[in-house]
Amino acid sequence: MQALLSVAPGGPETLELTTLPDPTPKKGQVLIWVRAAGVNFPDTLIIRDLYQMKPPRPFAPGGEVSGDVIAVGDGVSDLKVGDRVLALTGHGGFAEQLCIPAASAVPIPESMPYEDAACFIFTYGTSYHALKDRAGLKGGETLLVLGAAGGVGSAAVELGKAMGARVIAAVSTEDKAQFCKDLGADETIVYSKEMTREAQKAFSSEIKKLAGGDGVDVVYDAVGGDYAEPALRAMAWKGRFLVVGFPAGIPNIPLNLPLLKGCEIVGVFWGASVFRDPAGHAENLRELFAMYHGGKIKPRISARFSLPRAAEALEMLGDRSVLGKVVVSID
Repeated sequence: MQALLSVAPGGPETLELTTLPDPTPKKGQVLIWVRAAGVNFPDTLIIRDLYQMKPPRPFAPGGEVSGDVIAVGDGVSDLKVGDRVLALTGHGGFAEQLCIPAASAVPIPESMPYEDAACFIFTYGTSYHALKDRAGLKGGETLLVLGAAGGVGSAAVELGKAMGARVIAAVSTEDKAQFCKDLGADETIVYSKEMTREAQKAFSSEIKKLAGGDGVDVVYDAVGGDYAEPALRAMAWKGRFLVVGFPAGIPNIPLNLPLLKGCEIVGVFWGASVFRDPAGHAENLRELFAMYHGGKIKPRISARFSLPRAAEALEMLGDRSVLGKVVVSID
């Protein structure tokens, strides 16, 4: 089989397409033929040793996959050869074949394309956990999404609308703003790429203007950096500020702001929640699949790459030019 391996810390240019022996599933594992692998921001970090997880090298990036079961290990009774599944893998997905714990495989219906399945759990799981479990988003509330055109951001826009919220999508370009309108966002803001103090004030004022009333009830911050403070300043009383990611850097937040607004700053660590609350995760998955089948959510895949070109997918993600999702499709 072939796999795109990280052989040394660095960017996508350090990945090497390598031929490896076909793996054999151990006890409690299944071997899947990977049909598609979702590409996510942590993939750009893990190859640079900047992610919480640091697997031993060589390893393939790729934290979520879909495919067909082609072999089962001892002790596996609930899956069989030919089953269509998706799975969160952490890494290893940029490969033609992959052994995974049988318990981590989620069956997917025949009506769900492999590409949709491979782009489903990470973004929608993160955003639904954030909005439902951490923020308790209610119908009629106003939700501001920073980085709204990216993978988790676009999922938050769709889910916010599905949950009955009024959604303001904040992005860096007009093309991204139009993309978010097509997703269903009620309002859009194009913020400055150079977030000076004046730009911060203008950004905060625009948020307040569009939010009306006291401000925004929930902020979904998948950007961080200098964009966080102006969003926090635009929060309503008892608002919830969701800390999701930091592609623009870790922000410095004046702690007098949550005091003055009576608001909460809430961490969103979806990966840990999956292991700490598997029952809650399973319930969220059932609800997400129901929304998918009801046509309320659907991964917006804007670019597809073959396995030999998967490094280009990571470069695109690192440039923050992606609209929605990018997928690696494997024949």
